[in-house]
Amino acid sequence: VHIVESGGGLVQPGGSRRLSCTGSGFTFRTHVFSWYRQAPGKEREYVAQISSEGALLQYADDVEDRFTISRDNTENTVFLQMDNLSAEDTGVYYCAAGSRWGQTDYWGQGTQVTVSS
Repeated sequence: VHIVESGGGLVQPGGSRRLSCTGSGFTFRTHVFSWYRQAPGKEREYVAQISSEGALLQYADDVEDRFTISRDNTENTVFLQMDNLSAEDTGVYYCAAGSRWGQTDYWGQGTQVTVSS
């Protein structure tokens, strides 16, 4: 199983960034995907989740109006579009796949997002 995140980098406050997550070695289209993040010195926290066909979405309260999770099962890719970023969004962003809603079976290595001027 391979899960690989990409798209991280340095972003100015108020800017946008789109993260991608590709998966292989398992049946991508039947799995739920989640994004988590971990800020320096803090525990990993939930960001967003998408159902296997993309019909059901869920977000953490502090990102609901700014982030959008989506997926393209033909490309085995999940996206996290992040808008109006602030310093509080800085952290390592992880993608996880689960066989059921709320479950995380496989994890990627993470991609760093730094919001700074």
